[in-house]
Amino acid sequence: MSDNSLFAILLRSPWWISLAIVAVISLLSAALLPERYVAFGVMGAFPFLVIGVMAARKQWHAPSAARVADMLARSGAMSWRDFSALVGQIYVEQGYAVTRLNNQAADFLLIKGAQRTLVSCKRWKAAVHGVEALRELVAAKEAHEAQQCIYLSLSPVSDTAQRFAKTQGVTLLAGQALGRFLAEKPRN
Repeated sequence: MSDNSLFAILLRSPWWISLAIVAVISLLSAALLPERYVAFGVMGAFPFLVIGVMAARKQWHAPSAARVADMLARSGAMSWRDFSALVGQIYVEQGYAVTRLNNQAADFLLIKGAQRTLVSCKRWKAAVHGVEALRELVAAKEAHEAQQCIYLSLSPVSDTAQRFAKTQGVTLLAGQALGRFLAEKPRN
């Protein structure tokens, strides 16, 4: 789904917006359509109802803004040993087999079923995140025959690095996204 599609935007929006759209479509259908076609008009609101329920479920399980900010502050004060242990523990709780790597480009190899993912988080405290670390991660992904790779950082990556990550399929967990990842409770 495109990031700019109506449904993608509604999934990122508060859940009640989708339900408000359902109400508006239903009311307009009742007011403007002949009585025998009202049910069809109301059925046109069904996709918005589904999106509203999906958004509500996602937002219900999301950590609060205060918890995210607290996790970002706590992780910024952690040593590498503590931070890497936390990241490894989160992935284990999500059902991954986690292997630590002695590699400049990647810190963990995650395996879940046939899916292999490399995670790089050693530079999580760096002030500037450029393309070079991402290039190394992509090369390591190919060397380890992984399907995905994830790059974690407290601060945002540069625009150039974001474009590179998008074209190479690197998932970026930076800033608030990293805080949400660290603060989220496992859903086993």
